[in-house]
Amino acid sequence: MEQYMEQHYPFTLPPLPYAYDALAPELIERVLYFHHDKHFAAYVDTLNQLLERAPTYQSWPLWRLCLDWRELPDNLRQGVRNNAGGVFNHDLYFRTLHPLPVSAPDPALAGAVTRDFGGMSGLKAAMKQAALGQFGSGWAWLSADGDGRLAVQKTANQDTPLPLCPLLCCDVWEHAYYLQYQNRRADYFEAWWRLVDWPQVSRFYDHCLSCRPPRPQP
Repeated sequence: MEQYMEQHYPFTLPPLPYAYDALAPELIERVLYFHHDKHFAAYVDTLNQLLERAPTYQSWPLWRLCLDWRELPDNLRQGVRNNAGGVFNHDLYFRTLHPLPVSAPDPALAGAVTRDFGGMSGLKAAMKQAALGQFGSGWAWLSADGDGRLAVQKTANQDTPLPLCPLLCCDVWEHAYYLQYQNRRADYFEAWWRLVDWPQVSRFYDHCLSCRPPRPQP
């Protein structure tokens, strides 16, 4: 994820990190195919098309396109906001899923979850509330700040939680689940939760901690 955030134009579609049928029955092959190969790919293609005619911004890494989209000219601003966010969010989404069995976070992340949410059940409740409470399309996020403190939030459309350090996201756009779960977003969330790759999320958390600026000495 860190390397992909630093990539710039032209962007490429990352391969799905597992077989298309690897997450069944929670997420079936047809869902993953359309979500990754069609929707994710469309964000990559559209972002490249936007930047093709804007060489000034072709050197901007993905994270900057997501964070500093307000600095772009009027004819690029909203398109880059939508599509750079779509690339960033989907890359994290697919990288933080894995086939069953259910996994568990490493000690550092587990300790932070206990400190900030009272344990995994508290974190799940907060994530579920964000996922089900997002009106229309959007995302539920687990992020960390520079001190390693965790927070859950929701964003609309393809917005990101940057400049916080994103660790995990649940895609609640209907294209993420409608072919299998129709309007049952709660059932989709439960299936998604069982598939979370907690060792991977733990590695993102460790990376977030390693990038903290040094504290001033007293």
